[in-house]
Amino acid sequence: MDDIVDLVTRSLADDTAAEFTERVDEQAMQLRRAIEAGEFDNEAFSVGLEIELYAINAEPDPPEPDEEADDEGVAEEDLDDDLSGSGGAAWSGSLDAPAEPEDGAGASLEPNGDGPSLEPDEGDPLEPAGGESLDQNAGETAAESEDSFGPGEGPSLDIDPDSPLAEDEPETPEEEEAEPAVESSVEEESDEPYMDPEDWEGRLTRLPDVVFEGEANKELGLHNAEVNTEPNSFDQTGMEVQTTAVEMQTKQARQQASKHNCELVLDAMWTIPPEEGSEQYLSAHETNDGVVLADNMRQAPRYVALDNEALDHAGGSIDFDVPGYSGSFPTILFESLATSIQPHLQVPDAEAFTEYYNAAIRTLGPLLALSVNSPFLPADMYGDTDGEWLCANTHHELRIAAFEQSVNTSENPKVRVPRDLDDTTDVVGRVVDDDLFAPFLREFLHDDERTAFEDEFWEFDHKRGTYWRWLRCVVGGTPVDGASTEKSLRIEYRPLPTQPHAKDMIGLQALTVGLIRGLVVADHPAAELPWQEARRSFYSAAADGSDADLSWVTAGGERTADHDEIYDEIFQYARLGLAEQGVPEARIDEYLDPIEARYEAGMTPSDWKIDRVRQSLDSGDDLSTAIQSMQRDYIEASREHHSFAEWV
Repeated sequence: MDDIVDLVTRSLADDTAAEFTERVDEQAMQLRRAIEAGEFDNEAFSVGLEIELYAINAEPDPPEPDEEADDEGVAEEDLDDDLSGSGGAAWSGSLDAPAEPEDGAGASLEPNGDGPSLEPDEGDPLEPAGGESLDQNAGETAAESEDSFGPGEGPSLDIDPDSPLAEDEPETPEEEEAEPAVESSVEEESDEPYMDPEDWEGRLTRLPDVVFEGEANKELGLHNAEVNTEPNSFDQTGMEVQTTAVEMQTKQARQQASKHNCELVLDAMWTIPPEEGSEQYLSAHETNDGVVLADNMRQAPRYVALDNEALDHAGGSIDFDVPGYSGSFPTILFESLATSIQPHLQVPDAEAFTEYYNAAIRTLGPLLALSVNSPFLPADMYGDTDGEWLCANTHHELRIAAFEQSVNTSENPKVRVPRDLDDTTDVVGRVVDDDLFAPFLREFLHDDERTAFEDEFWEFDHKRGTYWRWLRCVVGGTPVDGASTEKSLRIEYRPLPTQPHAKDMIGLQALTVGLIRGLVVADHPAAELPWQEARRSFYSAAADGSDADLSWVTAGGERTADHDEIYDEIFQYARLGLAEQGVPEARIDEYLDPIEARYEAGMTPSDWKIDRVRQSLDSGDDLSTAIQSMQRDYIEASREHHSFAEWV
């Protein structure tokens, strides 16, 4: 713990900031020159996906059958246990694809920007308070950036597990290592009576470290986990491999957790509080030599430094204000309420990157509106809020507000919709101009020579990791065989919430990368939609979900707010983009049909949750009971089905 406090203190020192800034400036100059010289051009597009989950206490198993009992049924259940916990076979055909390499790449588009690429963006935070406008402004400089998305990458606050900054310190000193709160041995469990299933509550719980020995990677909160696909070429084979990876890695992580009385949930926000209560869990902390250490945050030096930097800007506490709840926290940990999926698209033509990026900005609202999945905070945070009022006024994506409000404490908000790019090198300049949070110098953690690409640009990459935009550019990454080197440019698509099933997440990945590719290859005029309208659509989607007031420019160049016109083109051009990359029509249908079906049914996961809570309220339940009942129904439905479309 003393080592963490020392590193954080050094990180936040004035002399560190000065030296760090000088190094970032030098490295940025080299990157600009390399991009202009064509060193970031590559052979082909590639794709990848990050998936975040949270843990609850596992539902108790029934007593084991007598030895003489026929156990064929158990074996069948084991075989049928798919990655979504649904008890059915995994997505048909998903295991047929050959294994492939790592890293994401994209397609080509020509520049199309509105306004100077390095000028400040308008702020994007969702406005709090029930029923009020979400269009709150705040000055900022836009850009994008991300961590390399190889195996084990991508906590919510974007600590690269590949980066030395992500190395966790022991959660307690080695000599007095604490036993994980939820871990118990099989031997111990076998002597204990089984819990009555009726007593199961599905509460949020902390994950023991042993869970992370498999496919799961550590995240910001002790209850969080993440799984990542290795990037593959964006083609038929690559998408097959992505499908297999999402299914198998998610399944493996969930099976590993199940051995330790935990269940990893595919959901966008937890709502059944931990034993001590949500506010206490998110607020618990201690202070050591002036450094705040959140009890339920991973004690990685950079997490702690970011927390203390944000707190310092906010004056020691950070406000969180959404419909039905207003409070403040002594740590950024309330960001860990939210879990998301993040598709990546690597673009091989650096000159065309701006065209892809600017087109992607216009898709943020429509794609978020299709995927919304977090309309409720934990049930115990609402107090005496009227349930009917809350159902009518809550945001459909509270994740957006949770992330923005947790870290937007500096002068220029760091989480927002970025402005258009004018030139590809602007992706470097925007990182340079972004507010500085918790800088580290490489020698704080390494004493070897800088030899590889990631070592040469270590400080720039560190700052890029705190450049939080809903759409970001990643400069550099893991090479992908037949597609790219470590010098690559890719789009990280950040606003989508975690979905109930692997099939839904794969479908959204295919929809996102296919749509961006399709808009560009068809020379669609989507990017002619004014940036302000794209931004407004995004926050309308966060607030109102499938009822959002969206804006779009059609293929004929006409402005429209008609959902049928918008989504007809969304799915049409996604199919075009996937076909352009060699994905067969039958496979495209398998990817996109489950997402298209939810649009046709007029039902998103968020709509489903709100409807369930309303039904419970109508039956006489109070708000807390209604939310928790809905959450258990959600978990059960995700076990019983293979895609959300089957629920409705």
